[in-house]
Formats: sequence, structure tokens, C-alpha cells
Amino acid sequence: MNNKVLYDLIVTIVNKGYSEEVVEASKKAGAEGGTIVCGRGTGIHEQAKLFNITIEPEKELVLTLIDRSKTDEVLVAIEKYAELDKPGKGIAFVLEVERTIGINHILNRMVNENSARKEF
Repeated sequence: MNNKVLYDLIVTIVNKGYSEEVVEASKKAGAEGGTIVCGRGTGIHEQAKLFNITIEPEKELVLTLIDRSKTDEVLVAIEKYAELDKPGKGIAFVLEVERTIGINHILNRMVNENSARKEF
């Protein structure tokens, strides 16, 4: 496989209701989409009280699998549009992905691009 694509996984954790901003920023920067997962915060700064009852804020995780060549651009867009540089807005981090399966549309596009180049 000479055309092996290297991927990163951008994990973005934001307060509930802000995941769409992350996905839209990602798409504008070159990502194809993302997966949104619901969760809850458990950090020491996450718990609030209302009438002496502890409330654990709901979170949303956005998982963005991205071609490694686009990672920096997408991460900068997420930081800017989701305002992750401001306290309490969320965090994002990047994990290297060792292997992937099931990403056939990207492989098909690469094969088509190579075929088109050979025709000229």
C-alpha cells in the first residue's frame, strides 16, 4: 500500500450544546465530519450545587478522524470557533491513529485521483 494515509483523532470535549460549533469549524477547515458522544464531567471544577444537590454538567465529545496533513488546520479552527482559548469552554487533544478500517470512500477517492493523473 504505497498510498497509506496517516490519521489523527482529534478529541474535543465541550459543554452540552456546543458540539455543532466544533463540527462546523472542523468541516470548514477540511474535515469530513465528526461523531458526537454525550458524557458528563467529573472534575473538581465541574460540580455545581443547586438547592444543596450536586449537579454534574453534561458534556459532549466530538471525535474527528482526520488525515494527518490536515490536523493542525482543523485543530486551529476548532480552537478559534469553539473559543477553547477561553476558560471553561472545553479542551481538545490529538491522538495518533495506528490503523483504520472501513474508510473506503477515502481510498476510492485516492485511486480515482491516481487514475486521473495517469490519463494525462
